[in-house]
Amino acid sequence: MAGITIYEFDALVEARDLPDAAGLHSVPSSVFAWLEQQALSAAETGEAAWLRLTQRRGRRAVQVNSFVGVIRAPDGHQIEVLPKVGKAIGGGDDEARQLLIEMLRCLGGFRHIQTDSAQLMATRMPLLEVFISEFLRAAEHVVKRGLRSDYTIRQDNVCALRGKLQMAAHLRQNLCRRDRFFTEFDEFSTNRPENRLLHSALRRALSWTASQTNQQLARELCFVFSDVPTSDMPSLDFQRVRLDRGMAHYDHALAWSRLILGDESPLTGAGGHRAPSLLFPMEAVFETFVAKHLARQLLPAFALRTQARSFSLVRHQGQDWFRLKPDLLVQDAGANHLVLDTKWKLIDSQKTTGTDKYGLDQGDFYQLHAYGQSYLDGHGDVVLIYPRTDAFDQALSVFEFPKAEGLRLWVLPFCLRGREILLPKCGSLDEFFVPGKLHRSELIAVV
Repeated sequence: MAGITIYEFDALVEARDLPDAAGLHSVPSSVFAWLEQQALSAAETGEAAWLRLTQRRGRRAVQVNSFVGVIRAPDGHQIEVLPKVGKAIGGGDDEARQLLIEMLRCLGGFRHIQTDSAQLMATRMPLLEVFISEFLRAAEHVVKRGLRSDYTIRQDNVCALRGKLQMAAHLRQNLCRRDRFFTEFDEFSTNRPENRLLHSALRRALSWTASQTNQQLARELCFVFSDVPTSDMPSLDFQRVRLDRGMAHYDHALAWSRLILGDESPLTGAGGHRAPSLLFPMEAVFETFVAKHLARQLLPAFALRTQARSFSLVRHQGQDWFRLKPDLLVQDAGANHLVLDTKWKLIDSQKTTGTDKYGLDQGDFYQLHAYGQSYLDGHGDVVLIYPRTDAFDQALSVFEFPKAEGLRLWVLPFCLRGREILLPKCGSLDEFFVPGKLHRSELIAVV
């Protein structure tokens, strides 16, 4: 299966136009035409702008925005999109891929990814194969625990009377056949929504995978499900899913099935040919990753709340307008102490001249000022969290609001490898956090 690996915000052009260069990659003409159509469709329908039209060196191009994961064109050409921070911290594609998988584990639907599985070889396996391998592992677990059966209503023309005779259909079909009975009856079988969905997902995974190991396991599992029909309407079957007592082992496999069958995939390729694309907004991935590990770094007296929405920016005709929803809020016995917001952006602590200002966004400062006024009554600390890189490896000096003397803003790096926030040297935020594994004096030396 043909494919390439790119990073966020890299651009793609037709192979005949330009050779590959930094941040610029070529794809076959048919794939480029499909990507252009995807960008136009997303713009027309107002969907998440995961792809946009642009120009590079005077040629048409498409640029992948802040989404990561796997794009698969109808002809099978695969584009793997890795986090841009992989370039900034070094380590190449393998480490960027491993980092993304570790971050995806913090998303609710991916908590079951086993990054330490010897079968994964995550640093060498393309993302799509990683996803398929994990789904097959979950499906194999279901098979080992046993497929669950259930009673289903069935209508059939049978040789012996069982269940309820359907008189109208019986007379229509068996007027001249006294040895047959058209009846409706309950049958105890494995033909239930959960098994139909798993069978459908296995068939689709088998058609996607290029790994010989995955193909072999998928075929073996499909054979186990051979007596179960595939799902004709997955979305309807997902609504019918009922995990009865003793069916907890189905949970992970069904979570993967939702992604593979497109019911809950963040983005799925559309068009005449169904093309699977598992893409994830990197802002949400980073936010959940920080929230999970920051909660462990807090002192025991404090609790971390996510997506608070207690206040609004204004009131109009008795209604609250424009909810203020900081990503993270540190509380103690219900009292707010610290407001934090995550930003998936690479900043440079050396860029202070002219309009650069470290690469910070003025709009983010307005946003944090509003959070501080509402949640902290204008007194305390608000924090912007960015991913740590070689160009941003320690906290910036504190920012002060001239008209709000009691409010301070910090810009702090979060170490993705160390899974911890790096605090300012002055110790101003030490009252909230347990000392990290990375000592402040060692921050510059640690990559």
